[in-house]
Amino acid sequence: MDAGDASRLGESLDAVSAAFQSRVMELQELVLARNMYPATAIPDLAAVDVSLTAMEAQLQAVRRRLQEEREAFPKAKKLVQQSLKQQRRLQLMLANMPTGMREDVFATPLEHNSSMMFPESLNFSSAVPEVRDHDLKIKEEPTAPPKKKGRGPAPRWYISTEELDSLSSYMRGRLTLEKVNIAINEVASYADGNAHLVACPKKKLSEDTWEKALELRDIAARESVKGKHFFLETDIKGPGLKLDTTGKAILTVLRHLGRFQETRIGHHRVFILSKQQ
Repeated sequence: MDAGDASRLGESLDAVSAAFQSRVMELQELVLARNMYPATAIPDLAAVDVSLTAMEAQLQAVRRRLQEEREAFPKAKKLVQQSLKQQRRLQLMLANMPTGMREDVFATPLEHNSSMMFPESLNFSSAVPEVRDHDLKIKEEPTAPPKKKGRGPAPRWYISTEELDSLSSYMRGRLTLEKVNIAINEVASYADGNAHLVACPKKKLSEDTWEKALELRDIAARESVKGKHFFLETDIKGPGLKLDTTGKAILTVLRHLGRFQETRIGHHRVFILSKQQ
């Protein structure tokens, strides 16, 4: 409800009040006429009483509705302010996301939905406090712990520009921030897939997949790996990370920056992902 709706409700309330006062005056005239025309006064008074009762009920309903709208107006304004603030956060996150991880459908619906949700008639922009970029990066809303059983998703501890620049030139080579972060996202997806196979019951897996799941369960039961997300060297198949010169350089950088720990279990080279500190 906007200011125009509130104004129209107020005008309706005034009209009902005026009609009510008119009926009261008619009732007073009929009371005076009762002594003069006793035979016809009673039916007229009964009809006026029914009409007044209906108008009183209508007047009370209009007043209640107007009060509800007045109470809801500040809440709606606050909701719009919070939605605009959240929209800025999403736009900042989208702007800082590597292009290789961004789906083309993100940008257009965001702008389209914002134009539909916040028409120009709801002009609360002047009341929205300025949100600074560094506030959005530091402050995070507290989230309740997940209630689902089992471990959560694999950690995606992306590197920053400062970390990449801190590496020596021979280690960094021609690597870019985007390539390295795409690789981080990809190895996390490998770890998620392995965790799913470890936890999945046998009846839901094919025979070939079950053999791999048994092998992964044996690795996951090791003391150095237990309760952690991991992937194997044999999992690395691209497209963002391959076992070529660039892929090996990325693995070296990630190991140096503490994104995973490496160990060997049997004939497997195992990479254990680290959580962000």
